[in-house]
Amino acid sequence: MSRRSGILEFAVLGLLRESPMHGYELRKRLNTSLGVFRAFSYGSLYPCLKTLVANGWLIEESGGAQEDASAAPLTGRRAKIVYRLTAEGKEHFEELLSQTGPDAYEDETFAARFAFFGQTSRDVRMRVLEGRRSRLEERLEKMRASLARTRERLDDYTLELQRHGMESVEREVRWLNELIESERAGRDRKGPGHGEPARDTTEGAPGVLPRPGGDPGPDTPGDTAT
Repeated sequence: MSRRSGILEFAVLGLLRESPMHGYELRKRLNTSLGVFRAFSYGSLYPCLKTLVANGWLIEESGGAQEDASAAPLTGRRAKIVYRLTAEGKEHFEELLSQTGPDAYEDETFAARFAFFGQTSRDVRMRVLEGRRSRLEERLEKMRASLARTRERLDDYTLELQRHGMESVEREVRWLNELIESERAGRDRKGPGHGEPARDTTEGAPGVLPRPGGDPGPDTPGDTAT
């Protein structure tokens, strides 16, 4: 399985964990809620759904809506197929959510993982955020070293492009720092001093996400700068 198809399967399982949907609804949610999937089409979504059904992680059901039942005899159209997560599919998705290795915070995967942080335990969120920050700090150090070596050989436009790339990485590192501090603050508020264990693995127990300017905002993910 390619990394890109693996991300799509992860996102589909996560969305169907919220509620059953038919293919069009899934595609719409992937496009509007998870912008990283805007490039995906029906041509990639439906093979993904068939694979998940074959693995026993989804089941197909008739849409069951009254309009589908009445329209089918008149128009000859088939009723919409609704995809529902099975118990095995939920277990598999929870296993994927618990993973904190490099695949959780690489460029191709981090946005999808972040989109489902509301269903992820706090300790896992922290490890993913810290892994992402560490990876970007390593990248930033290499970019600075490369720029220092080649600065004199670059024209103004290439130099400006490299600076722009560095600034983008620096912005994401700052954003990650704010998220990590918010997660830590949320964990501290639930720590031993307040009568609860410090390690909170309750599903969907997010910290308070920072708004621009440092004010705590509602628990909704922001956009990453890549």
